[in-house]
Amino acid sequence: MPRIIEIREVTKPISSPIRNAYIDFSKMTSSLVAVVTDVIRDGKPVVGYGFNSNGRYGQGGLIRERFADRITTADPETLLNDTGDNISPEKVWAAMMTNEKPGGHGERSVAVGTIDMAVWDAVAKIAGKPLFQLLADRFGLTPNRKVFVYAAGGYYYPGKDNTALCAEMRGYLDRGYNVVKMKIGGASVEEDQTRIEAVLSEIGPQARLAVDANGRFDLETAIAYAKMLRQYPLFWYEEAGDPLDYQLQAALAEFYAGPMATGENLFSHQDARNLIRHGGMRPDRDWLQFDCALSYGLVEYLRTLEVLEAHGWSPSRCIPHGGHQMSLNIAAGLGLGGNESYPDLFQPYGGFPDGVRVEDGHITMPDLPGIGFEGKADLYREMRALSA
Repeated sequence: MPRIIEIREVTKPISSPIRNAYIDFSKMTSSLVAVVTDVIRDGKPVVGYGFNSNGRYGQGGLIRERFADRITTADPETLLNDTGDNISPEKVWAAMMTNEKPGGHGERSVAVGTIDMAVWDAVAKIAGKPLFQLLADRFGLTPNRKVFVYAAGGYYYPGKDNTALCAEMRGYLDRGYNVVKMKIGGASVEEDQTRIEAVLSEIGPQARLAVDANGRFDLETAIAYAKMLRQYPLFWYEEAGDPLDYQLQAALAEFYAGPMATGENLFSHQDARNLIRHGGMRPDRDWLQFDCALSYGLVEYLRTLEVLEAHGWSPSRCIPHGGHQMSLNIAAGLGLGGNESYPDLFQPYGGFPDGVRVEDGHITMPDLPGIGFEGKADLYREMRALSA
């Protein structure tokens, strides 16, 4: 009978002098979690690992004080799947959420999502499969091992001029990406227009450009940017206003006919449902960026996909935020539209297993058990130190 015997957490810095339109990352942290089981493989216990995505701080207090203890003190039999040969992520999730009131998703959703990632990693390792294959098998799908990825960057940085910005974007193209993203909203609309035109001139027909305002704008500013942006062939216009201002998002569609994207700061299937009901999002062109590592994990993300299906949305319109291997596995296993990637930022947590290369904007998933963290040497050093 597989059993979770310990959950460990450490808060790690992922600080950087970069900034977007809303925050800087000078004091950013992330929680790294190890879920230790009593299952032995190759003479060692199976350990699942997880961490929270960038943009939200480490959740060590919540993990240690509330959620981990609810799992380790539960009757182990209540956490098993129906056949009793593996741990059930759904039952672990339910144990974590015992005595939790509905609503109030903020920091709690990040703590639960971090542990949930580690649980799925352990479950797939116990099954002896890559997570993407485990998910495809569970839902009767054929995994798509070739996953679209785009390069996220273009942050504001002290002393960074347009020449440096263009060099950064050229570097992404040289590494095989054909969609790149830059930040807007941290300067005037005129300055941002100059930055956008510089990048478009640099990448030419080789790639598409997406822009991201990180929720900075009120409606008037969002519309002013929309009127400026709609003259360019952008891949998308991302998160113009506050993520919970569905009326702003809906109104913006009247001024911007091109693709828009949002969702990375919505942390539950209820929030996703409200976005689809009230945010004016268009399933034929817009993109949804819900990030399981910030929003109660994959157990909740599966509920979100059910909500989207009920409202006529395809999973292929989802390209999650975060740039981590968990979402890569979900994309490959469940048919999402792709995944964000941070080629140079938030290391060692972002990126792909060693040896995986971007070709024509896609990567091919390797055959690694679980989420595949062991294939990324710099990341696995951090993880192994936590579980030693």
